[in-house]
Amino acid sequence: MSSNHLRGQSSPYLIQHSENPVDWYPWCNEAFERARQEDKPVFLSIGYSTCHWCHVMAHESFENEEIAAILNQNFISIKVDREERPDIDSVYMAVCQTLTGSGGWPMSIFMTAEQKPFYAGTYFPPVNRSGMMGFRELLLEINKLWKQKRAGLLQSAEQIFSQIDTNAGSSEDKVQKQAGKAIDSGLPGQAAELFTRSFDKNYGGFGSAPKFPTPHNLIFLMLYSGIGLDDKWYQVEKTLEQMRRGGIFDHIGYGFSRYSTDRFYLVPHFEKMLYDNALLMIAYAAAFKISEENMFLDTAEKTAEYILREMTGPDGEFYSAQDADSEGREGLYYIWDYEEICNILGRKKGEEFCSYFGISERGNFEGKNIPNLLNGNPISDKFHKEKKLLYENRQLRTKLHLDDKVLTTWNSLMLSAMVVLYRVTGKERYLQSAVQAHCFIEKNLADGNILFVSCRNGAGTVNGFLDEYAYYTAALLSLYEAVSDEKYLRRAEEICNEARRQFEDQNGGGFFLYGDRNDRLITRPKETYDGAIPSGNSVMAYCLVRLFQITDNKDYKSAAEHQLAYMSHLAEGYPAGYCMFLTALLLYDYPPQKITAILSKTDTEEEIISRVPLYADIKILKEETPEFKLLNGNTTYYVCKDHICLPPVNEIK
Repeated sequence: MSSNHLRGQSSPYLIQHSENPVDWYPWCNEAFERARQEDKPVFLSIGYSTCHWCHVMAHESFENEEIAAILNQNFISIKVDREERPDIDSVYMAVCQTLTGSGGWPMSIFMTAEQKPFYAGTYFPPVNRSGMMGFRELLLEINKLWKQKRAGLLQSAEQIFSQIDTNAGSSEDKVQKQAGKAIDSGLPGQAAELFTRSFDKNYGGFGSAPKFPTPHNLIFLMLYSGIGLDDKWYQVEKTLEQMRRGGIFDHIGYGFSRYSTDRFYLVPHFEKMLYDNALLMIAYAAAFKISEENMFLDTAEKTAEYILREMTGPDGEFYSAQDADSEGREGLYYIWDYEEICNILGRKKGEEFCSYFGISERGNFEGKNIPNLLNGNPISDKFHKEKKLLYENRQLRTKLHLDDKVLTTWNSLMLSAMVVLYRVTGKERYLQSAVQAHCFIEKNLADGNILFVSCRNGAGTVNGFLDEYAYYTAALLSLYEAVSDEKYLRRAEEICNEARRQFEDQNGGGFFLYGDRNDRLITRPKETYDGAIPSGNSVMAYCLVRLFQITDNKDYKSAAEHQLAYMSHLAEGYPAGYCMFLTALLLYDYPPQKITAILSKTDTEEEIISRVPLYADIKILKEETPEFKLLNGNTTYYVCKDHICLPPVNEIK
């Protein structure tokens, strides 16, 4: 087997390409220096290890000896894992979207040795096919232009660079622009109206297929409804139930797939991502707390069961993703034949199971079946034993690829999800999972106040970006809110203050994606729009608001107000795309009530935490103090809200 410069990398995605005949480099100075010395353009390929079309292009083109020879002779090829280097992904995704009007992965960029792009695209077939230019033909054409009409390519590169340079403009201009910004408290209402217009009344979700879960939108709508601004609960309830019923939820092994390819949530794109499942756990747990509808809690707990069983490492760390493909076919691991189920469960039970879960001899996906409850049957554990048998049988199939790198941002998100589930249920195992993840991050992904992006089989190496600091601050705050341990609050302040030091734009407002410890790229972007997960700027708004509310520190108040004003200006064009920021804004405008609980000798923290609201600042005291005394010898709650402190009570709603 041949090997290239990716040998020895820690990223599973780069390792997947380490035996390609393409002479790949990771992103490094050596690659660009070689491009300069050999006077060659650079081909940059960006993807991630569980990306279906990345696999397809790799098999068709990067494993193709002829195409590899063209690349090796005429280009310097660089491979990047977007999950390890979100900075590179962000910069060149902006290029791809500018040039093509869309983006995605695999991302294919051609650029100069000075990192300035002149051509961009996504997936290319190996040869011309169905009106699409083939990758082989594209390489030959770009090589020809580079050698014969290079001036045109370089001019194109300069034009693209000037268009995407987000730093254009003087510091004085930025100060002037920032000075005119104000917090816009009308944005949540505008966003809610946009969601109402796009809500699918029949099948839940928003807009048409494909439908992504985007649980942070649902979390915003729950908070918006919960504080009494307008009732959007029906949108949340319908969407969460439809997703649980659909094939996007794995009814056999639990957990959620990436998104639905149809409006019904029946046929998913089958890869499972840690971040989707974390955000969905939070959304379903919060929905249960609001409605006391057991289906929501059951979904959150079954998703947690999947995470703890299949996505958790020996030291409590959380893995990143499971692939959609096995044996070269997407979804094969998850789909069933009618007769196959009857053979496993026995004819009578098999037919009952198939009828219940919408499984037929004809099939609902490529002649086979995705189990689902879109037929309206009750969501229950009626077939618990049968599902266990099918799960065990499924385990005998070709294993899915597991992306076992540990990402700080996604681990922080799952840590927060486990804390929320603990607060809703009072079950110690969820808190223990969160604490273990925290310990893993501190041991393997942090060096003092400096965070790393990821690790795999060892300590982290890539210095963290804004998201690592923002999400870890939020995770630490969630731990503090659950257990009232000051060490988590102090650590949250340390990490947040380091984020401000490294990433804050003192002139233009907001936070840059990368800071003074990261590589310098051709532009320095700020990500503000919420995508599959909330943006770092949105999460920073949340963290600053919460730190102010918890500590009453006026510096955090000022920083929070500046960030809310900055985000308000950006969100005014399409506020529904900034739901995490809007959640922070609602928290700022409608502060949660403060509850101090003093435990009696007969109650435990676990029992009390599940009784109190999620939307509250909680402090649990294990014994009386001069300020907080027991009432009638029973657990006592001191509640302050709307600038009023109420008399102590023994029951809380």
